[in-house]
Amino acid sequence: MDSRLSEKRDMEAAKQFFEQALTGVGHAPASVTTDGHRSYPRAVRETLGKEVVHRTNVYLNNRIEQDHRGIKQQYYSMHGLGSFASAARFCRAFDELGSYFRPHCMMGKSISLSEKRRVFLNQLVALQVLLQAAS
Repeated sequence: MDSRLSEKRDMEAAKQFFEQALTGVGHAPASVTTDGHRSYPRAVRETLGKEVVHRTNVYLNNRIEQDHRGIKQQYYSMHGLGSFASAARFCRAFDELGSYFRPHCMMGKSISLSEKRRVFLNQLVALQVLLQAAS
């Protein structure tokens, strides 16, 4: 899964998103799930190829929407992010910290919930130490 923030949600932005995802992975996926915006089908065909299955079923997109829940909660409580530049900064930091604090596996093995908590607390302490040293 990949994400990209753009000022406009148009064909140009859709193509750039799929090109970024293609560059990151190195090959076209077998299928792509989106929210059904009208520019996506053409962008998928032109960027990833006609053989890629484009799915738009609302239930298939739930995992992606849940991933954005934290950003939406922050956005609503702040009554917006003010400008595109501040939104870009916030999303970049949110993605970075989210990946840091949400380990899904360690050395290729799934980890238990208690282990995830332990890893989270250790990483939180390490981050606090870094922030104290920087100030």
